[in-house]
Amino acid sequence: MAGRPKKKPEYNPELQFNHFLQELRDAYEEADSLRSLADELNISLLKLRKLLITADAFTSDICTEINDLHRSGKKIPEIMKLTGLSRASVHSYLPYTKGLYNAAEISLNAERCRTYKMRQEQVHFLQDMPSEEHLWQAVIAFQDYPFKTATGLPFQYKLKVGKNGEYNRELLIDRREKSKSLAWSSVVLAFENSKRISGEVKKPKALGDIRGVSYVYPILWRFGLIRVPEAIEKKMGKQRGESLLAWYREENSRKTTDFVS
Repeated sequence: MAGRPKKKPEYNPELQFNHFLQELRDAYEEADSLRSLADELNISLLKLRKLLITADAFTSDICTEINDLHRSGKKIPEIMKLTGLSRASVHSYLPYTKGLYNAAEISLNAERCRTYKMRQEQVHFLQDMPSEEHLWQAVIAFQDYPFKTATGLPFQYKLKVGKNGEYNRELLIDRREKSKSLAWSSVVLAFENSKRISGEVKKPKALGDIRGVSYVYPILWRFGLIRVPEAIEKKMGKQRGESLLAWYREENSRKTTDFVS
């Protein structure tokens, strides 16, 4: 007698997970660093590293050591003692075992990977050919992206949709407690002015006395169109120095404190 048919006979969790891991490999190839990719995908650095190890896309000396110890039969507390790492860090160097990754998370994170890859492609197009049309396509791609101003204030934007179903060239800035609109003409003017600045753009006003330039500044920076002072770069989200220092400490000193939250 045939058993009860599956509710979703087409769903294969292992296959879905493998597809997700491929999406993650592709995203990792595009990323500047492990930290930047974790920020872009909105997942912890520990989880990202564990996923990349599962995907055979990441390794290091400490990763190899921990996996060798684990395969030899050592328990997590023993590995912690031998390496000087915390429990969370030890687990982050071990791949996921079959069936232990949540299906809903697979779908969500796979979508994040696809969005990240699409955004990176638009940024590359814009950098290769810095035209207004390529700028517009990048702006479309980065809707709902978590930007920060030069002073560290978070914001996102959406584009207005007209009656014809197409985007109007106006950005709706969402600053949590209040929203405001940013005219496309302001974005384009700052964009054109940025082309005439060869060095660092010291502050938003350096792009011109433009309404809403404090929002355009981090957008152009994220698109790789301007360079900014390191102190401002940190406030807007990228912390290259801090992440590299933390990495060095864990890899070489084996301290028990984690370097990510």
